[in-house]
Amino acid sequence: MKIERDGVTLHARLDGVDDTNAPTLVFANSLGTTLHMWDGIVPLLPDGLRIIRYDKRGHGQSDVPDGPYTMGALVSDAAAVCDAFTVKDALFVGLSVGGMIAQGLAVKRPDLIRAMVLSNTAAKIGNGPMWQDRIDAVLDKGLSSLADVTMQRWFSRDFLMSPQLKHWRDMLTSTPPAGYAGVCAAIAGTDFYTPTSGLRIPTLGIAGSEDGATPPDLVRETVDLIPGSQFSLMRRVGHLPCAEAPDAYAKILIDFIAATGHMTT
Repeated sequence: MKIERDGVTLHARLDGVDDTNAPTLVFANSLGTTLHMWDGIVPLLPDGLRIIRYDKRGHGQSDVPDGPYTMGALVSDAAAVCDAFTVKDALFVGLSVGGMIAQGLAVKRPDLIRAMVLSNTAAKIGNGPMWQDRIDAVLDKGLSSLADVTMQRWFSRDFLMSPQLKHWRDMLTSTPPAGYAGVCAAIAGTDFYTPTSGLRIPTLGIAGSEDGATPPDLVRETVDLIPGSQFSLMRRVGHLPCAEAPDAYAKILIDFIAATGHMTT
């Protein structure tokens, strides 16, 4: 589906059951990836779910408007995708910046989200100067200049030796530099500690023991802001555990779906 919001066309995809009454999962992916980040997870999920994925602005098949972007715009994009699919009371799974979008959406549009998974993310990631350095590098030298160091932040040492690494490196380097830089600016300007601490919905945090971008303590600190939240640490994986250990990651999601009563069989 192509969704228009404020002059920007967003690319989204529906898998599973095409029924607005079906239990719905919405996935939001990380900086420098497309909706295909979840390709290894979707087939492992139970039948009967409606599964929605989309490309953030500046990524994949979505438009690349001029930057910088704001987190408010990314959250509104996610809301537009949900509204286009008539989403209500979804389980929203967000990884990295996708997890920041999840937090913002849960605050802005509580009608859309009944539970959420905050994977490899935080209420605040990095600092302004760090993100500005990355923006400058990408716009000056392109994403290939950051690809190797990014792979080291994303993946465990074992996965860095895997032939699968090329797929993820290619996904990163095919991201439009303006889109990548635009989302970097949105992350740099975001601090969700106060709004996230006001949330009262079932929440699961997932972290990778070898995550160089959002270390486990940072993820735990964020989910601990929400009373009653759960936390799962995955061993021997990095920032994209859905890529390194899809079976284990899917099992964690399935257990959370069951625990929250999101799907009854």
